[in-house]
Amino acid sequence: MLVYGKNVSREVLNSSFKINNIYLLNTFNNEELLKLIKKRNQNITYLTMSEMDKMTKEPHQGIIIDIEDYKYHTLEEIITDKESNFIVILDHIEDPRNFGAIIRTCECAGVNYIIIPNKRTVEITPAVMKTSSGALANTKIVQVSNLRNTIEKLKKENYWIVGTDSLGTEYTKVDYKGKIALVIGSEGTGLKQIIKSSCDIIASIPLKGKVNSLNASVAAGIMIYEIVKTR
Repeated sequence: MLVYGKNVSREVLNSSFKINNIYLLNTFNNEELLKLIKKRNQNITYLTMSEMDKMTKEPHQGIIIDIEDYKYHTLEEIITDKESNFIVILDHIEDPRNFGAIIRTCECAGVNYIIIPNKRTVEITPAVMKTSSGALANTKIVQVSNLRNTIEKLKKENYWIVGTDSLGTEYTKVDYKGKIALVIGSEGTGLKQIIKSSCDIIASIPLKGKVNSLNASVAAGIMIYEIVKTR
């Protein structure tokens, strides 16, 4: 997978990601990144701007890194992780920019794991890595085949399942103590009914304007930091 840009490259170079190759603009002179590259003892291929632009249509800032594909974690890791007490579940998020923004918020807030389904949802892509500003390098993503079954297993591990929807208990009035699994719905349809019915409580963010919903990543950010604030 190709990732690009200075912020993402910094996080990748400081992580345990396996790097296959590094492509630099032939005039690249960022001393911080050059020191990190030297520390990793990586192969470097110098290219012209036109050659780099052919590798990606996105702004690359003169650095592109070829890394191994992301290795998803497992539900078993969550269950056996005694330190885990805050999980975010994404119910079929489709926009890579939303996914990347949610990953970034989760990493900043100390969320232990993010769970996504393995079908009909955005996966880890260069665009997701870019939007997360490299936070993906320090975030544990779990892919599962069935969200409802996963929720039931988490309940048995004493997780309190908090769904988000326009109709529910005002989010500031929900008790977030204990082990929390926060469920964020998709951009278009929100939580699927089968997932909503599996939640212990539905939290709602009041909307004062004429628009009837928030962007998924914005709603996730509000909810995540409300949980962090009250714990």
